[in-house]
Amino acid sequence: MTASTKSARRPSPADGTDLLQLDRQVCFALAVASRNVIALYRPLLEPMGLTHPQYLVMLALWEDSPLRVSELATRLSLEPATLSPLLKRLEASGMVTRGRDPLDDRALAVSLTRKGAAARKRAERIPPAIIDRLGMELSELEAMRDGLTRLIEAAAPSSS
Repeated sequence: MTASTKSARRPSPADGTDLLQLDRQVCFALAVASRNVIALYRPLLEPMGLTHPQYLVMLALWEDSPLRVSELATRLSLEPATLSPLLKRLEASGMVTRGRDPLDDRALAVSLTRKGAAARKRAERIPPAIIDRLGMELSELEAMRDGLTRLIEAAAPSSS
């Protein structure tokens, strides 16, 4: 897309577009969609004793465990200080353990416990249940996820 194509597609007050109309705001649509989708997860996660942020931690660890706290924070796009209380609660519930990284004694690593690894089987029912509840085609959801991933990358602090 060329610079002239980009500017030709931008709405402006000159063409009668109200740039501050609530339903035109990407931030509003994202905030409401996020809140509503996360609410769909709640009744599926509660029987597992997980919150949605804890579920995201578990997803990362089911892919790769053990992980250094710094690596886990990067994968989840969280600050380590934000991640720490999540890990503390997961450790208290017996899902993970935290300890020194055997390859670098200065680093803290997070590992799944047997209970945490076993929880993966129960969690496998969650994505299909969410897809069913949304009533959307998988291809539509994948395209939306891909678009959101591009948006995340474009809005990342390092992109400015």
